[in-house]
Amino acid sequence: MRIPSVIPLFLFIALLLMLPFMFGQLFASALGKLKLDQAAALLVVIGIFAGGAINIPVKRIPRTGSMVADPLAVFGLPGRWPLFQHTRRETVIAVNVGGCLVPVVLAAYETFHVMTAGVQPLAGLLFAVFINTMVCYGMAKPIEGVGIAMPGLLPPFIAATSALLLVPDQAPPVAFVAGVLGPLIGADLLHLRDISKIATGIASIGGAGTFDGIVLSGIVAAYLA
Repeated sequence: MRIPSVIPLFLFIALLLMLPFMFGQLFASALGKLKLDQAAALLVVIGIFAGGAINIPVKRIPRTGSMVADPLAVFGLPGRWPLFQHTRRETVIAVNVGGCLVPVVLAAYETFHVMTAGVQPLAGLLFAVFINTMVCYGMAKPIEGVGIAMPGLLPPFIAATSALLLVPDQAPPVAFVAGVLGPLIGADLLHLRDISKIATGIASIGGAGTFDGIVLSGIVAAYLA
């Protein structure tokens, strides 16, 4: 009777191991447009994939009842394998290294380079970030057992379109920055107050690592631009 439950778990783990190779070309093309040298691009990719497993707790919200923490919930698989679940009497708000910190550092690096291009590109970048932030804020919804979630495809298209219209000469870095900061600010930071209203054991900013909206939005936006 245990075989049916083990096979899906094995397939899920195998898929996770294959995804880095599936996304390799997308990452390489996007990072190439950001004018990173090969060594820097490799460090970014390693940081995103390896850091996806690291969550740094930044705040704990006490609860009167027990909360279920399920690390697979961010992949749309809540409750599938109870052995990964655990209960706690608090909600932990954490920051994921690969899904948040690494792309934010890269976004800061790209912002600095856009600033050196002049006031107009910087103004276009700030406006693109503002547009994507408002879109992400409106799309993001609190989900029981998961945290804050939103559809993953629209933000990168908004970021890429904004960059191409506002700053065509600097479109890839502007699209990447807007693609990263839009979901981070609009979906995560501006909705932090909603975490206390839902039953979840952990709410991780960038918590799906490589496959979180922050990373995918930035990479896809830069690729499209």
